[in-house]
Formats: sequence, C-alpha cells, structure tokens
Amino acid sequence: MGMKEERAVFASSSQNARVMTEDWAKRSLFCPNCSNNSLRPFAANKPVADLFCEACAEEFELKSQARPFGRKVVDGAHRTMIERITAANNPSLILIHYAKETASISKVILVPKFHFSLSAIEKRKPLADTARRAGWVGCNILLDRIPAAGKIPIVTDSLFVPTHSVREKWQRTAFLNSADINARGWLLATIKCVEQTTGPEFHLSQIYDREPQLSAEFPNNRNIRAKLRQQLQVMRDRGMLQFLGNGRYRKTVTFFS
Repeated sequence: MGMKEERAVFASSSQNARVMTEDWAKRSLFCPNCSNNSLRPFAANKPVADLFCEACAEEFELKSQARPFGRKVVDGAHRTMIERITAANNPSLILIHYAKETASISKVILVPKFHFSLSAIEKRKPLADTARRAGWVGCNILLDRIPAAGKIPIVTDSLFVPTHSVREKWQRTAFLNSADINARGWLLATIKCVEQTTGPEFHLSQIYDREPQLSAEFPNNRNIRAKLRQQLQVMRDRGMLQFLGNGRYRKTVTFFS
C-alpha cells in the first residue's frame, strides 16, 4: 500500500465517528496474516466481527473512540466474549483512536486473536433490575494483561507503519494460535513478565518476583514457580530466549524489539 508516508485521514467529517472509522477501515486496512491488501465488511449486524479477509478468512472486530485507549476496553456480553475467544474463528481486535477536531485517525493498534486469554476478560456486574436489559452481564478487555508483542501498531501519530513490519510482528507469535486457551494464557503471562524486566538479560528470580500478581491472575494454580519455569522453556524452544545458565536468560532481539 506504500503506507509509510501516507497520512490516515477521514474521507468526511460530516458523518458520525463510527461510520467514518468503519469507512476508513474498509478503505485503508489490510490483512496482517497474508499478502491481501484489503479487507471486506461483513453483512450488517454480525454480532462479533466487522471485517474479514477474502484470501485467508481472518476476521477482525473494530473498536473506535476519541480518547486514547487505557487499560480497559468495554466490550459486549461476557458469555459471548468467552465463547468467541475459545472458538477457532475468533476475530482479532483493531483499536482506532481518532481526533474529532481534525476528523483524522491518530493511532491504530492491532491485537491478534491469539493474544487473548481468559484472564484478559473481566466480567462486569449485572445490570440493575431497573435497567432496560436487567441482569445483562457485559465484559471488559484488559489491555494491561496483553503483552506488548500483542499490541501491534498500524498507525502511529497519524502515519501508517510499513505493512511488512505489521505482518512480521503478527508472524512472530502466530504459533500461539494453535495453543490451548489455558496453555496460551500462561505463556502470554510469562511473556509479559519477561517484557517487564529491564535490559537484554534477566535472572529467574526477577520472574519469580511476579508471583503475587500471577497468583491473583491464576488463583487455581498452586505451583506458580514451576509453571513459570515451564513457560520459559517453551519461550527458549521457540527462539524467544537464550538460556545462559545459572538461572540467567537473554532476550532474543528479533522478538523483544
């Protein structure tokens, strides 16, 4: 798409924001999983996805807002979300931050479907009995539970990131797509622990320091340290880490960059 120098701008500022961002996405986005440089919209009212790739059948859900995305993204029904992330064809998430003043796209982040885990979905309280949909239970997506490797920039400061860079980052962790949802959750949590260490190398004890937060995230697991060692071995076997001996590891530059 020759996108590095192209600015991401709405076609019209007279339409409402949702229509504008959906129209922009249809015109501007591409498939990160294959070489297809366009995405097509689903028929109206599909409950869990907005766009799909005709070449490889990947699906994508759009979320857009005028304020920057924080640690949580409000989503739909909790039950539907859990069913979605455990399904084979669950959609990836595309977060679009737009500027109302200039009617332009400021930032776009892609969260691949294989970076979602059960612990990243927060169940909200049921709606009150006085609400129109009394008892309905929604959910939040906890972005702070998703590793940096799973938040791939497509647009930064209103400029497109090169297509090849987006696709390369997608492929780095695409192996997670075949993992069981529970196994994936542990690996994603361990990746995030490694990301939180500073410098190119770290010691196993630094990962153990994250035990309290992991105990809260995985309350049914009573052997956190053994699980962490297991996941570090998976990361080593996948070329994400190099084991240096005596509890020391080095991050692979091609992954942690």
